[in-house]
Amino acid sequence: MFRWLNGPGAAFKDPLPGSTNYLNAYDPQGYLIRARTETTPGEAPPTNETGEDINLGQNQLEQNIASGKPIPKETADDLMPFPMNRQFRSQPVLSEELRDEVYKKISQEGWSVRKVSAFYRIEMQRVGAVFRLKTIENQWTQEGKRLATPYARAVIAMLPKTPAPPTAKTLPIFHESINDLPVHSATTTQLFHPVPESMHFNRKSAAKAFSRNLLPADDRIPHPEMVELAKLEEESRGREDLLEARRKELEEEEAAIINQRRQQSAAREAAAKKAENPRWLFRFEDVKVESVGKDGRAKGGVGARYGIPPQDRKKGQIKIPTRVK
Repeated sequence: MFRWLNGPGAAFKDPLPGSTNYLNAYDPQGYLIRARTETTPGEAPPTNETGEDINLGQNQLEQNIASGKPIPKETADDLMPFPMNRQFRSQPVLSEELRDEVYKKISQEGWSVRKVSAFYRIEMQRVGAVFRLKTIENQWTQEGKRLATPYARAVIAMLPKTPAPPTAKTLPIFHESINDLPVHSATTTQLFHPVPESMHFNRKSAAKAFSRNLLPADDRIPHPEMVELAKLEEESRGREDLLEARRKELEEEEAAIINQRRQQSAAREAAAKKAENPRWLFRFEDVKVESVGKDGRAKGGVGARYGIPPQDRKKGQIKIPTRVK
């Protein structure tokens, strides 16, 4: 063990600044693979005039870092923290500068969560989480509470990061896919739906087959406006005025939806009876037994938020259609 710690394992004693430090990034001799000069199998490593190997060892790498030379960017093989699990890749996290940018766009410039998500290519749930956590962080700083900043910096330093754009004119780096279709609970059950051969069965038909109130896939993606703008841009090339007008319309529609949700939330908050003690805040709302519906499975019924088990795999249930409409 000590032979490895004093040999190849010495590279892991001090993590590389601005880079991950996983096992797969190093060879058995403890050299950073991506920083070495590429050689073919069986070929002797390149040497200088004095016969010394010019491939970078740890000492040479540290000298290059001290002199300001950049470290080569990690490859996919460098982002495997577990050598025995080659299918897992460490995913990048938001850098501290990018999180500050997200918080600034929402709190100071008045951007919506949807707009920030589309601009920085970050999921809306992650944008909302960043805003809430940064708000709590600023609140704790004003209250004089101690933050675990050294621990957070140490963890962030060991993970791949998505940096913030260096300038205002620079396009953000793609962080993650933001338009993946979420799995709706109505689509997780088994379904036998007979369709006539002459019928054009599309996504809208599939949505109605699962549930009467289920929207088609094109409308359930997180950013349907991006698809609409892309189609409009393709159809109206050279007409930037049309694109700009549609963007403004979408922003106004989103602002109206946000305002409506705030009013509904405020009305719900005002209607609830509250009982507060030093540790907890209890909210009581009036409910009706009839809200569960005739079959007891209505969406607005009491307990619906905790989930209702589907009947598709229950014994005795008829799972095939008995008639064709």
